[in-house]
Amino acid sequence: MDWYQLNVKEVLHKLGSSESGLTDAEAKERIVQYGPNKLAEEEKISKFKILLHQFTSPLIYILLIAGVVTILLEEYIDSGVIFAVVVLNAIIGYIQEFKAEESVRALKKMLVPRARVIREGKEKEINSEELVPGDIVLLASGTRVPADLRLTHTIEFKIEEAMLTGESVPALKHTGPIKEDNLTPGDRKNMAFMGTIVVSGRARGAVVATGHGTVLGQIAEEVKEIVSIRTPLQDKLDRFAGLIGLVVIAFSIMVFGFGIILGEKASEMFMTAVATAVSAIPEGLPVAVTIAMAIGVARMARRNAIIRKLPAVETLGSTTVIGSDKTGTLTKNEMTVKLLYDGEHVYEVTGSGYEPEGEVLHEGRSIDAKEFKSLAHVFRIGLLCNESNLYEEEGRYRVDGDPTEGALIVSAMKAGLKTEEEREKYQQIAIIPFESERSYMATLHTHRGKKLIFVKGAPEKVVDMCAEYMHGGAINKKDILHVASGFAKEGVRVLAFAYKEVEGELEELTCRDVECPGITSGLVFAGLQGMIDPPRPEAIEAIRSCKRAGIRVVMITGDHAVTARSIAGKLGIADNDADVLTGMELEGMTDDEVFEKVSAVNVYARVSPQHKLRITLGLLKHGEVVAVTGDGVNDAPALKAAHIGIAMGRTGTDVAKEASDMVLADDNFASIVAAVEEGRVVYDNIKKVAIFLVSCGFGELLAILVTILMGLPIPYIPAQILWLNLVTNGLQDVALAFEPAEKGVLDRHPRKPKEGIMSSLMIQRTVLMGTTLAAGTLFMFIWYLNSGASLEKARTIALTTMVFFQFYQAFNCRSETQSIFKMSPMSNPFLFFSMVAAFFAQLAVLYVPALQWVFRTGPIAAGEWLQILMVSATVIAVVEMDKWIRRQSSENRKLRLT
Repeated sequence: MDWYQLNVKEVLHKLGSSESGLTDAEAKERIVQYGPNKLAEEEKISKFKILLHQFTSPLIYILLIAGVVTILLEEYIDSGVIFAVVVLNAIIGYIQEFKAEESVRALKKMLVPRARVIREGKEKEINSEELVPGDIVLLASGTRVPADLRLTHTIEFKIEEAMLTGESVPALKHTGPIKEDNLTPGDRKNMAFMGTIVVSGRARGAVVATGHGTVLGQIAEEVKEIVSIRTPLQDKLDRFAGLIGLVVIAFSIMVFGFGIILGEKASEMFMTAVATAVSAIPEGLPVAVTIAMAIGVARMARRNAIIRKLPAVETLGSTTVIGSDKTGTLTKNEMTVKLLYDGEHVYEVTGSGYEPEGEVLHEGRSIDAKEFKSLAHVFRIGLLCNESNLYEEEGRYRVDGDPTEGALIVSAMKAGLKTEEEREKYQQIAIIPFESERSYMATLHTHRGKKLIFVKGAPEKVVDMCAEYMHGGAINKKDILHVASGFAKEGVRVLAFAYKEVEGELEELTCRDVECPGITSGLVFAGLQGMIDPPRPEAIEAIRSCKRAGIRVVMITGDHAVTARSIAGKLGIADNDADVLTGMELEGMTDDEVFEKVSAVNVYARVSPQHKLRITLGLLKHGEVVAVTGDGVNDAPALKAAHIGIAMGRTGTDVAKEASDMVLADDNFASIVAAVEEGRVVYDNIKKVAIFLVSCGFGELLAILVTILMGLPIPYIPAQILWLNLVTNGLQDVALAFEPAEKGVLDRHPRKPKEGIMSSLMIQRTVLMGTTLAAGTLFMFIWYLNSGASLEKARTIALTTMVFFQFYQAFNCRSETQSIFKMSPMSNPFLFFSMVAAFFAQLAVLYVPALQWVFRTGPIAAGEWLQILMVSATVIAVVEMDKWIRRQSSENRKLRLT
């Protein structure tokens, strides 16, 4: 049996403890047996591991192999440039990753430093790490629970458990045994869990679990055991690199074989094969990918999304499902009164959260509540039969006390009641605090020489004590409870309010005074107030955007099914009659049954951390790209298991932040949509870089292959190829990473997870562009050779022609479909200025003697410049024609569909 199923006497017996606590000797023995009450220390950041991680990309492996081969061939300039690229990529990645890890580990820990216990029959304060099973711990308002406790004594004891359960309303605790099996932490009302916060009251409890044995500890262990899933981009880059590797090897062997067949020397052909390999490898891609993601990090940070792990930037763009916690993520975590009943009419209260801005509506029309005596009195009782306070801090309203009572204060202020003025008019002189056994709270007030009792509590209990309505007439309990039931079906928490006048001599308040008739025949029913933790308005719009972007939003919460369904309906996640799968139902399902359910169910309620993890794993099995959001400890295992975990920055627990890939600085679900947009822009830009580099590399490779087949010298030497790949187009590829978003980024569905970086359109465009580049370059190279120019001169012309081809090509790659003539050159100033820089760099290679010697080039005359510019511009005409044909074809398809 679980601890919550045993009575207090059985718990103490099983623990070998008593009401007077353990002796110091027993505590020492148990600390040896159970270990200290703490979670495992976080592994320190290994700078060396982070550095090694930068060299684990398959593209980096290809570069390293190319660098080693060029050293063996004594081509030290070539190898120096290759290794410079590898080092640059490593430095950028290392700085980004190290900064992220440092900042997260700087977050404060959740564990409490001290705890009050009873040992040797006396109260004493000890380090919380010294707690052992059997210790009797004392808890008071404002303290954090230091271990998992089975409560033995409680006085008006409430605990904030949102970090574990997702419920925004503090849980009222008791000490009686609960006989049900398989209860989630939120339903174990006689337990207090490590890390949760005491909101009000006092209690004693026996420690039943410490450290790793606690619910918090088990979650931490699960998080450690879960292997982080590889991102779609990592898989795509691996496949892309593998494909490039095969193509490089195949073409190099082909080049070497053709050369030998044509009678060339093996040593020369080996060097030519290396040149072919170097031309085909997009050396700049790893750097450009890292820079594109780093730019995405900066852009997301400006939109309140803090990236912890670099690949998460791109992963957001391919997300197909977002599994979100409810409390504090989709809702405000601020209880708000929405409905009110005064015994005659139902009213609505506008506004949300603790901001006292809103109005009272009757049949859709605004009214002044103070002009309606019975209505104003319902608000007044909620305001004064209350132990909490509302205050403003840093421009935000907060509640000191119970969120439910805070909501009642705010609703009264919206009705025009002034808190201090009402408390002065109706001075409180006695109170009976709320207890679950009584199901109500009562206060005694003096007003103009009269004594009044105000009561609030569960509708069933309060209505039973009432005899009449405020407006007169015998009470109809059935009608009132029917209204309360209607409120509850909308997912709101309902409280009933009543009052009565009593004898003027009364100074103390007892239950008998409340429940027995006074001057009136009994309590006078005042009304009902229904409250809910409201959805964030911006979250509703964000979910609409998600649907437009083809992203499914799933709510996974620890709250009750009725509330979850209601909130999901308001948010637009599911219909009001949609299926809700509860933790109890999940408990009885196999993994295969869960797998079947997750494809259709969008709302999950009363779930435990294990359930949330099973839901996430089920979605992953369906091939979805899953993002999981949350702020509580209960979210951590799923955050770690998902492709991308998104934690809340303001209200998120340290455990959730540690397990996440991204933290929302403003706790706003809407910021996720902004992050998704930026993620898609990042991936688009990576594709633009890829098609630019691959098409240029294909053009270079094709030109080399054709000259070998024609029995001609190759048009570039290896140093010139590296110059093309790393300096001229190396500037443009990085600049393409800065491209702004194209129109309609969020209006298209997520790409298929198995879709490669190079789509079919990109492959066709690559062949077209590469062929154009190769044809133009070969035309110029062969023309100059046939006109009697030296080989060095012909290569200089071929090199410069390819450089200008790549200038134009960079503009072509800015969009797959949009004409470059409709895009402002200055919308990406980095690209414009990179081309200016590349142009002057090329001039230096042509006219600076030292560089002429390194790259075997010579000066070019004015007429030759004109020829180069005219030939290289052909690639713009070819690609513009291809884009126009595809646009026309797309429009014709749309017309046929309509």
